Amino acid sequence: MALSFCGNDDAYGVENGTLNNGCFVDALNLVPHVFLLFITFPILFIGWGSQSSKVQIHHNTWLHFPGHNLRWILTFSLLFVHVCEFAEGIVSNKTMGTNHLHLYMPAFMGFVAATTSVVYYHNIETSNFPKLLLVLFIYWVLAFITKSIKLWKYAEFDVGPQHLRFCITGLLVLLYGLLMSVEINVIRVRRYVFFANPQKVKPPEDLQDLGVRFLQPFVNLLSKATYWWMNPLIMGAHKRPIELKKIGKLPIAMRALTNYLRLKDAYEDQRTPEDPNRAPSIWRSMYRAFGRPILLSSTFRYLADLLGFAGPLCISGIVKFLKVEERNATSDKTMDTYFGVHFMSSTKLLQNTSVLAVLLFLALILQRTFLQASYYVTIETGINLRGALLAMIYNKMLRLSTSNMSMGEMTLGQINNLVAIETNQLMWFLFLCPNLWAMPVQIVMGVILLYYLLGLSALVGASVIVLLAPIQYLIATKLADTQKSSLEHSTDRLKKTTEILKGIKLLKLYAWENIFCDSVEETRGKELTCLRTFALYTSMSIFMNAAIPIAAVLATFAMHHFINKSVPSPSEAFAALALFHILVTPLFLLSTVVRFAVKALVSVQKLGEFLQSDEIGDDSWRNGDMSVFLEAGKKHLGATKAINRKQPMRYQMDNYEQPTRRPMRPSETEDVAVKVSNGFFTWGSNLSTLSDINIRIPTGQLTMIVGQVGCGKSSLLLAMLGEMQAIDGRVHWSKPPECEMVHEANISKNRYSVAYATQKSWLLNATVEDNITFGSPFSKQRYKEVIDACSLQPDIDLLPFGDQTEIGERGINLSGGQRQRICVARALYQNTNIVFLDDPFSALDIHLSDHLMQEGILKFLQDDKRTVVMVTHKLQYLIHADWIIAMKDGSILREGTLKDIQTHDVELYDHWKTLMNRHDQELEKDIQQDSQTTLERKTLRRAFYSREAKSQVDDEDEEEEVEEEDDDNMSMTTNRRSKIPWKVCWCYMSSGGFFMVFLMVSSKLLKHSVIVAIDYWLALWTSSQTNQSLTNATLPTRSAEEAEPDSYFLLVFIILCAAGITLCLITSLTVEFLGLSAATNLHHNLLNKIIHAPIRFFDVTPLGQILNRFSADTNIIDQHIPPTLESLTRSTLLCLSAIGVISSITPIFLIALIPLGIAFYFIQKYFRVASKDLQDLDDSTQLPLLCHFSETAEGLTTIRAFRHEARFKQRMLELTDTNNTAYLFLSAANRWLEVRTDYLGAVIVLAAAGASIWSLEYSLRSGMVGLGLTYALTVTNYLNWVVRNLADLEVQMSAVKKVNSFLSTESENYEGSMDASQVPENWPQDGEIKIQDLCVRYDPMLKPVLKHVNAYISPGQKVGICGRTGSGKSSLSLAFFNMVDIFEGRIVIDGIDICKLPLQTLRSRLSIILQDPVLFSGSIRFNLDPERTCTDDRLWEALEIAQLKNMVKALPGGLDAVVTEGGENFSVGQRQLFCLARAFVRKSSILIMDEATASIDMATENILQKVVMTAFADRTVVTIAHRVHTILTADLVIVMKRGNILEYDKPETLLEQEDGMFASFVKADM
Repeated sequence: MALSFCGNDDAYGVENGTLNNGCFVDALNLVPHVFLLFITFPILFIGWGSQSSKVQIHHNTWLHFPGHNLRWILTFSLLFVHVCEFAEGIVSNKTMGTNHLHLYMPAFMGFVAATTSVVYYHNIETSNFPKLLLVLFIYWVLAFITKSIKLWKYAEFDVGPQHLRFCITGLLVLLYGLLMSVEINVIRVRRYVFFANPQKVKPPEDLQDLGVRFLQPFVNLLSKATYWWMNPLIMGAHKRPIELKKIGKLPIAMRALTNYLRLKDAYEDQRTPEDPNRAPSIWRSMYRAFGRPILLSSTFRYLADLLGFAGPLCISGIVKFLKVEERNATSDKTMDTYFGVHFMSSTKLLQNTSVLAVLLFLALILQRTFLQASYYVTIETGINLRGALLAMIYNKMLRLSTSNMSMGEMTLGQINNLVAIETNQLMWFLFLCPNLWAMPVQIVMGVILLYYLLGLSALVGASVIVLLAPIQYLIATKLADTQKSSLEHSTDRLKKTTEILKGIKLLKLYAWENIFCDSVEETRGKELTCLRTFALYTSMSIFMNAAIPIAAVLATFAMHHFINKSVPSPSEAFAALALFHILVTPLFLLSTVVRFAVKALVSVQKLGEFLQSDEIGDDSWRNGDMSVFLEAGKKHLGATKAINRKQPMRYQMDNYEQPTRRPMRPSETEDVAVKVSNGFFTWGSNLSTLSDINIRIPTGQLTMIVGQVGCGKSSLLLAMLGEMQAIDGRVHWSKPPECEMVHEANISKNRYSVAYATQKSWLLNATVEDNITFGSPFSKQRYKEVIDACSLQPDIDLLPFGDQTEIGERGINLSGGQRQRICVARALYQNTNIVFLDDPFSALDIHLSDHLMQEGILKFLQDDKRTVVMVTHKLQYLIHADWIIAMKDGSILREGTLKDIQTHDVELYDHWKTLMNRHDQELEKDIQQDSQTTLERKTLRRAFYSREAKSQVDDEDEEEEVEEEDDDNMSMTTNRRSKIPWKVCWCYMSSGGFFMVFLMVSSKLLKHSVIVAIDYWLALWTSSQTNQSLTNATLPTRSAEEAEPDSYFLLVFIILCAAGITLCLITSLTVEFLGLSAATNLHHNLLNKIIHAPIRFFDVTPLGQILNRFSADTNIIDQHIPPTLESLTRSTLLCLSAIGVISSITPIFLIALIPLGIAFYFIQKYFRVASKDLQDLDDSTQLPLLCHFSETAEGLTTIRAFRHEARFKQRMLELTDTNNTAYLFLSAANRWLEVRTDYLGAVIVLAAAGASIWSLEYSLRSGMVGLGLTYALTVTNYLNWVVRNLADLEVQMSAVKKVNSFLSTESENYEGSMDASQVPENWPQDGEIKIQDLCVRYDPMLKPVLKHVNAYISPGQKVGICGRTGSGKSSLSLAFFNMVDIFEGRIVIDGIDICKLPLQTLRSRLSIILQDPVLFSGSIRFNLDPERTCTDDRLWEALEIAQLKNMVKALPGGLDAVVTEGGENFSVGQRQLFCLARAFVRKSSILIMDEATASIDMATENILQKVVMTAFADRTVVTIAHRVHTILTADLVIVMKRGNILEYDKPETLLEQEDGMFASFVKADM
């Protein structure tokens, strides 16, 4: 048959007029297409050829021409219509005698031209060269004209809408018309032609900034829908990990600042002038700021849901018409012919199975695209909302009144919760909120369709689903409750674990680790009970989800059988099955969404309360600026709840008075920097903490504030800083003199900030240098001076990276003294006129305090003429003070110079003098002495040396770090990063128990086989009917026997369904409980390993790392791995069973499966790696953000004193943005994956449909076709879950890996060679100690710290050990407890070698007082005697010895009074006394004191020395001394040097040797 354009039946005649020849009209239609192709191809080729010469615009993303999105949508519709036209042409051509090319050739060319037009447009847009768009404009006009002619001719010849080709032509005319108008609009806006001056346009700001890598808002529609722009990122992750640099910055519209301003405006706008104090509604402000994108997303969601119903309908059509086509292939030959060609009727189109298959495919593609678009928009909005909320919370936090923080209205925990939990819940609510209104619509539609397919019986099935939904909701709420209570228990457990780890040394020395371990285990037990309930509910929820569709199908078909006495046709049955699958998802999700909505309501309420809470008074007085006050007054009365409305007006008066103030005494003519007159201040309750305060702080001088503990010295500083609420009185800050202003104009921004060092040192999580400079410009010389003044250099030298080492919560833990010196250094470094130091010496020893006083305060600060206010307990420094304020019980006792006080208040002066003398004895003038600081340095050094030693031995613990490092070299990466960690999975499974694993695997497989069997049986049953009805048309006799197999089918069906439901229950339970037993075992082993690890382990491993195993990792193992595992196995098995079913029905499908499989493999491989990196980025950027919040909350007073609010806000916005970037990329990557797997799923459906249509010759049962297609539809839903769960599981398994790495640590040898029963009950009775040739080291890898030490201590002796830093004194004390590695020699106590004893016995019989006091939360009784073995009398006696009896008596509850975490509610000195009491409670005959009196004031220390001598008259006391004078009364002194004993004798004898070491120590000390 020859190919000819118009066919061979003389169609070339034009006697009726040219345009009336249909073939000619079609030829005319070809012209525009050909014209376009001829013109654009050369341009495209030339353009592509000279690509290099083009200026490369950033990322190839450009400025869009007007109507950009509309053009893409129209072009896609155009392509679709062209495909229809082409298909229609082919079908019509088949019915003709000869080939009529003109029926489909123009359509094909049109398709090519439309594709070209969009490619061409895209390239023009990239190069921003609009003149070339003229070509497209001409094309649209020509095409519009030619198509209109065709339509007009059709109408003339009575071809109407009942013919398909007329409809298609009409649509094309419409589309071309619209495209033409879009093109005209571009000309109108850009004026690139016909206008004299074309519009100059620049790309958006974001694209000019190379840092912006998130291109979703700027790419074209196709790339937006398929996330094509992410390809380089995701593919590249394979070669090298994604870092923060790679994901760049956020576009401006998504930054936290932009969104914060939007939300804040919406929030503030609700405050009307009439009602200024009305609390604005957060919901309304959220709607105003973010309502539009949510509406857009909901629209997408509705479109997707409606398209979702196309699936079942197409299936029913295909199954129905397959049979019909078979029969009708021969019959239909009636034709409509016009112009000598055949016209197909419009209705025929939807009865063609191939058309239906293609429609199904397109519907799926569109549905999935819309769905992902909807998800993306909500997620982006959610992220924007979260950024805005975080900024709002932060801004509010910086203005919170201090009393709120300290009086516990707004605790740190609450703020952290707001940041970590409430904002996230609101974000999640936004993610899910389109579901709230989309789901009901979906359910209603589904039920209507079901009714239309199956009649009444469908309603029964639907009602099963709907009735079980409330149960789902119930389960969901129960789940939330259980999770909450398990969270409480786990916080409790974490608190206990943290305490144990912080006090681990003490616990080991006192042999208490098991008591504390048990208490953690007990809490863990409660937590596990909650988790068990949690697991039960989760499995119920999973079970419901799996069993509801089975139950619904069972109910429907059983009902149908009873009502209609027949079974539905396969087309109806399988459409119904697919509908049930669609219906279950919204019902399952609805419960979750409702739950989130409830949570969101609570979160909004909490946020509202927080945003309404009290703010600090506006402290504009510090700016000494008149005009400000008036405004401040007005603003205050209006805007916020002022704490004290009258305040601002007062300041004003103060300012008027000031110039007229008469000069007082000549000595006071110097300016006053701060003056408080008649002040009454409070911390929020109505009782004033400070009363009747009248003080002046002279400018440029050193003022000292002294007084007993708790008399309000720190409060006074805060009151001057405006942190306290003023009941009465005023604080006045003077302006700096004018002359000064001129000199220091460059630093004028710091003018009113006050450098403030708090008593409880506050560090940022930053480098040492950042902590000191604190945002000021770095000046090397100044920095060096400050560091020297605070003698920080030696400490910095010890740190691994010098002053670039991270310190703070997440960095290296410094000791108290080091932290305090860094805070003081910060205050010195700042260029401010006024410096407030709150007890800067509290954690420092004598040398350091002296050095700091001389160099730092007297020299550095006074040379700069800065005003210094210092709170201190060290009275010996009073001589340096220019002005002294003495306080007592919240009011001022005296104010004046030392001379004034000496003359006016002799008594006070004498009291001070006695105390000062005592201090003077202490003043050691020689740095030889081993001091607290050197000790702190020693611990630091120990930690680092040990780390170095450890890094040589490649320990398990470091292995994780090492592995990460390996990952950087390229060769390794590709293999390792895409591998799934099977080994870890196996380890997890095996800790769950083998029986459970076996049960899980077998029940899973069984369940899925049963589910397939149910559907297969349904297919057999429905097909049996149709086949019979075909055969029975001729044999009416068999009808009686027919009923019998039908009820038999039903019976089997019921049995199968019941089996399926039970198996669902079993599997869901096994998975959850497998996870639970694994979690139980892993935590138990981890805790026991760590608590029994040698003390060395804790020196080497950072506390944070250990805690992470107990918090984050344990949480993942407890709650996240089981559901992920369940979901993964379920979706994988579903996909596999579906593919199996399809291939068994139509084996030809397997051919299509090969390329699909390969595509899927690569998609998941790339995605898993990228997802893991992005998840890590998300986690690692979240931590600094949360830390920044808690850090700010802790250091509020400091930040406000320094006036650094703006800098901190800036930092917060940056941190929020980085975290949001990571999160956005993570969710975009998820969309990338889902779009791709969904398209794959759509192709699978197409392949399955195609295969079943082609395989018709093999006489398939139509039921089987329905079964195959229904299964193919489910694959689309589950493919992406397989990959996402795989990626999640991989990330979560790293938690198991980390826990495992700790499980391999060595434990201490607790056994000993003697049995506990062989040790005498009252050993050691006498306390005789023989040390023979003792050699000790901390680790087999390190040098010995004690070398061949010999000593003999007779019972009841008082022994002092002294020596310089690192001489091995503390190591000797640890050796008594067998805490270090004794590798030669031995210690014999009362005749027993301690190395042979079980550790528990040995350590429980000796007592030690450590240098740093450790208290645990609980009662005082628990702290003194956790084993509960002592009587109350004994405890009171111990407290009396430790000088604490009166204080404890005064506490509510006495011995049962509460001790907060770390003993924070007692001062350091009191804590140290409690530790002494703890040692006294244990009546052991040997007491070791490791420099126990460092942080106690003189008076108390003297008493203590006496008490120890009396209370322990008959016991052996070994004192390790840092101040030699404490051991002058000892019976024996041991002087050590470098791990050897240098001198060993009575103190008197040693003092006589003038050149001896001890003598020189004592000389230095006097």
